Amino acid sequence: MEKAKVYFIKDITPENVVKVFKVLGKELPGRVAVKVHSGERGNQNYLKPLFMKPMIDYVNGTVVECNTAYDGARDTTEKHEKLLEEHEWSKYFNVDIMDSESDVVLDIPNGKVIKKNYVGSHINNYESMLVLSHFKGHPMGGYGGALKQLSIGVASSKGKRYIHCAGKENGSYEDMFKVDQDSFLEAMADAASSVVKYFNGNIAYINVMCNMSVDCDCCNVAEDPCMNDIGILASLDPIAIDEACIDLVKKSNDPGRDHLLERINSRNGIHTIDAAVDLGFGTREYELIEID
Repeated sequence: MEKAKVYFIKDITPENVVKVFKVLGKELPGRVAVKVHSGERGNQNYLKPLFMKPMIDYVNGTVVECNTAYDGARDTTEKHEKLLEEHEWSKYFNVDIMDSESDVVLDIPNGKVIKKNYVGSHINNYESMLVLSHFKGHPMGGYGGALKQLSIGVASSKGKRYIHCAGKENGSYEDMFKVDQDSFLEAMADAASSVVKYFNGNIAYINVMCNMSVDCDCCNVAEDPCMNDIGILASLDPIAIDEACIDLVKKSNDPGRDHLLERINSRNGIHTIDAAVDLGFGTREYELIEID
């Protein structure tokens, strides 16, 4: 597989998100789902709607989310819709909680751990997807980027628990914390592959490397960012873009780098990329192309 192109711009502005997307030269056809993280109530690090607005407007997209598998402000559709209002997503965009009605199953015949993925039934309303990810650490996955958005992010509430339980049907909340770590990471890669296959090339990825805490935007009490901002990346390859982000962290001389890498390495977060490469829906070999 030839090297993937990953475009990079250092200056983080709403306009530059659009600029780096345009360089991809990718037209997203039909109805565009824009996968964002709505941010748990109390979280201070998630990317705000006004920052995302020029990009979402540019593709005329609908903001999509799915309910969570744990208690909080986003575990039911009613509560999640209220939070989307509080965080002003619904003020600026059409929003769609994709699992508000039901699930659909995406098959994963070559899955390493899971052979199916439960996603919100509203995925069928869209012909393409823009995955807008905030790159940062994560308490369970080690890091959050494009692959996590594709997997846990697009999975329904039921699907999130299924991935976290490495394919155990009707797993409990407690089961999510007992599963073998590498099996969970491989299940994430499996789930991500099914979403990539579903959109059949009509998908693009942007990772924004700012507000980089060791904690995810799903944490209502999160650590403050431990590193200075690095930039915006865009690619048509979800594996390459995550690999490039991690490499940029490793190459940084920022004093907070080691704290973020400790979170990634202590959870073996790179294994999600390893598993995704084995599944063959992208490559970790990339060319980083910096634009002004």
